[in-house]
Amino acid sequence: MRLSGCVLLVAWLLIGCDPNTVYKEYTDIEDGKWYIKNAPSFTFEIKDATVPYNIYYNLRNNLSYGYFNLYLTRYLRDANGKEIESRLDELILLDPKTGKPNGDGLGDLFDHKFLMKRNYRFPKPGQYTMQIRQYMRQDPLLNIQSVGITVEKAN
Repeated sequence: MRLSGCVLLVAWLLIGCDPNTVYKEYTDIEDGKWYIKNAPSFTFEIKDATVPYNIYYNLRNNLSYGYFNLYLTRYLRDANGKEIESRLDELILLDPKTGKPNGDGLGDLFDHKFLMKRNYRFPKPGQYTMQIRQYMRQDPLLNIQSVGITVEKAN
């Protein structure tokens, strides 16, 4: 009985792990109040620069979030801190007409995964840092619970 339970747990863990995921990390936003000065950074290692990668925003918001969208500015830097690119992106969290939340919900929390870059090729192997800053005109921006990124090898 114990052995079968362990086998099931190991099988579940293996199925739950995506072999293409190179990096996945979240930063919690304290009290759901995202201040403009709070710009979470995510540092990850790219070992193979010959393959393309998909990069995603990960976001968790409370249903009480006051807008249908979210503007974010992202900054990608190399290991020396040199900015490779920066860009303003708009993420649509709720349907603007119906107010129905996008993403996966549990209670009043909704998780989102938005494609940031498709088939991106890093210039060379090494460490990279992605910094994300909220770019709404409200400071603090309320009811954002966490923000993060996922880096995956593209299929």
